[in-house]
Amino acid sequence: MKMMSNRGGIIKCKAAVAWGAGEAMRMEEVEVSPPEPSEIRIKVVSTSLCRSDLTAWLSQAQPQLFPRIFGHEASGIVESVGEEVTEFVEGDHVLTLFIGECMKCKQCVSAKKSNICQQLGLERKGVMHSDQKTRFFVKGKPVYHYCAVSSFSEYTVVHSGCAVKISKDAPLEKVCLLSCGTAAGLGAAWNVANVSKGSTVAIFGLGTVGLSVAQGAKIRGASRVIGVDTNPDKKEKAKAFGVTDFINPNEIEEPVQQVIRRMTDGGADYSFECIGDTEMVTTALQSCCDGWGVTVTLGVPKAKPDVTAHYGLLLTGRTLKGSLFGGWKPKSDLPSLIDMYLKEEIKIDGLITHNLAFRDINKAFDLMVAGKCLRCVIHMSNEL
Repeated sequence: MKMMSNRGGIIKCKAAVAWGAGEAMRMEEVEVSPPEPSEIRIKVVSTSLCRSDLTAWLSQAQPQLFPRIFGHEASGIVESVGEEVTEFVEGDHVLTLFIGECMKCKQCVSAKKSNICQQLGLERKGVMHSDQKTRFFVKGKPVYHYCAVSSFSEYTVVHSGCAVKISKDAPLEKVCLLSCGTAAGLGAAWNVANVSKGSTVAIFGLGTVGLSVAQGAKIRGASRVIGVDTNPDKKEKAKAFGVTDFINPNEIEEPVQQVIRRMTDGGADYSFECIGDTEMVTTALQSCCDGWGVTVTLGVPKAKPDVTAHYGLLLTGRTLKGSLFGGWKPKSDLPSLIDMYLKEEIKIDGLITHNLAFRDINKAFDLMVAGKCLRCVIHMSNEL
C-alpha cells in the first residue's frame, strides 16, 4: 500500500469531518500534525463504524465538540513516531485503542482487576491526552478528535499507549473489529461475567457486540443462549454465533423477562444488555435468576443515562456489572485475540455485512440508522 510520509512535518490528506450533530460527513482536506513525544502517526487502512460513533454524532449534549472527526475502530500502519517512542517503528501494523494502557498506573498494574488506565482512559474532551490540543486542522481551524483515535481520516495521530502492535499476518480489513466491538463482546462473556459451562445466557440486542457475547458464551460451553432483538432479520445470523433461541419482543404478548424466566426455570444465569437502553438494564436484571444471576451492561445509552432498579432485585442476590471494552487490558491482551482469529478459534468475518469505499462513509451511517447492517468496514484506499 502506498503511504505518504512527511516525517516530522504536516501531512495533508482527506478526512470525513462532522460539522454539527447529525449533519452528513463532509470530505475535507485536513492538515495532520506530526506526532509529539509519546505519540505515533498512523496511516489508517480500514475502519469500521461502531454504534457509539453514531450515538455521539447524533448527540446534542456537547455541541461545542464540532467540527469533529469520528471513528475509533481501526487498523493501520505506523507512518512516523514521536520522541520517546520505543515500542513502535515505521511500518508496524497496529490496531487503535479508544482506551489506552500506560502500563504504570494503579489501574494498569492491577492484574485483572481493572482496564481503566488512569492516564489514558476514556478521552471526552476531543483533544490529545498529552497536551489537551488537537492534531487536525481545516484551513487553520482546529478539528476535535473522537475517543483519542479519529480514524475517519486517512492519517491520524494517537498516543503510543492508544495503539497495539499486531502480526502482519492479520488482515487489516477484518481485525479492525477487534479494536472495539468484537473484543468488547467476547470480553464481557469471558472476563466480566465469566460464563460457565452448561449455563443459560440471555442477550438483549444482537448487533456486533451482542453476537460477540453469544460467540463467547458458546465457546465457554453455555447450554442455552437466548437472543432478544426486535429485528427478525437477525434470527438466522444469530444462530451462526451460538444463539439457540430467538425472541422478538414485538411478537409476544407478555413481558420478555417472564418468557425468559419460564424458559430457564426461574431465570438465566447471565444476561447482557447490549442496546444502550438503561431501561433495558432492569429488564435484563429481571431476566436473571435469584441468588447468583449476573447482569452485564455494555451499551452506550442514547438518552436517560441513569440506571434505576428495585432494590429487591439486588437483595435477592443478583449482581449488576458494567463492562468497558470487555475488561481487556488492550495492549496486553489484544495480540492473543489476533492469534485466536488467525487460528480460526473466533469469528469476525461474519460480522462484516458491508465493505465501503471511504468516499461512501455517509452510506455507512445511513445503513446503521436504518438497522440494515452489523459492521460496515470502510476502506480508506477508495479502491472498491
